[in-house]
Amino acid sequence: MEKYGTLIAPNTIRFERSLPGPIERVWSYLIDPEKRAKWLASGPLEPRVGGAARLTWLHSDLDAASEPIPEAFKRYEKGHSMDATVTRCEAPRLLGFTWGADPERLSEVVIELSERGNDVLLVLTHERLPNRNDLLGVSGGWHTHLDILVEHLNGRTAPGFWSSHVAARSVYEERMKASE
Repeated sequence: MEKYGTLIAPNTIRFERSLPGPIERVWSYLIDPEKRAKWLASGPLEPRVGGAARLTWLHSDLDAASEPIPEAFKRYEKGHSMDATVTRCEAPRLLGFTWGADPERLSEVVIELSERGNDVLLVLTHERLPNRNDLLGVSGGWHTHLDILVEHLNGRTAPGFWSSHVAARSVYEERMKASE
């Protein structure tokens, strides 16, 4: 399984991660705000098509090693939020939601879960990203958040979010330059 996300279209990136099951456990980390806060963002999510969601990131609450926030990301120190709408929902296998603050430039995140023996394959596709900067930002972000989920579900604490995110974003930037 490729560690890094794969650019499957100019504005779409896809990630795969193998997680310890069962599938219902992994699903709960997508829809339960307290569990989701451990690896991504807290906030309510109505698990139905058309349901409202509010993702609130507070990186200091992630199940990752504590580290100081870099100056470039200080604006996120007290957290930030984004409203979303559930676009797909078939428990416990499929969850999709809108992404972005500008209604004219919304992208979509689709998370698919499938059983692989005792494990669960998570496939996350983020599509319709409006520009290269957004693509770079979500690539490093999703990469790091998914790595935290893997570590958390395996009973381990992930390395610090910010250093991991900066390193991942740098790799994605180099990979995108090489594919141009």
